[in-house]
Amino acid sequence: MCAECGCGNNGNTRLQFIANGYSEDSAKTVEKTLLGLPGVMYVHIHAHDGETTIDYNPKKTKLSEILGVFESNNVAANI
Repeated sequence: MCAECGCGNNGNTRLQFIANGYSEDSAKTVEKTLLGLPGVMYVHIHAHDGETTIDYNPKKTKLSEILGVFESNNVAANI
């Protein structure tokens, strides 16, 4: 477990939801952008059906920052 980056079971939160509006390219962009945020440890997106999973440390990244990534890429996150 790493206290420095937040990996492991250090109070991380898992979000699982369906998002509408992904293309193959936008899914890759969203995934890459999310993984660049501090505390985001894991992102997996199924562009074909919108299934999205994100593991993150809410002490390092706010939910509003995560949602902002979806908004800036014209993807509707139904959380």
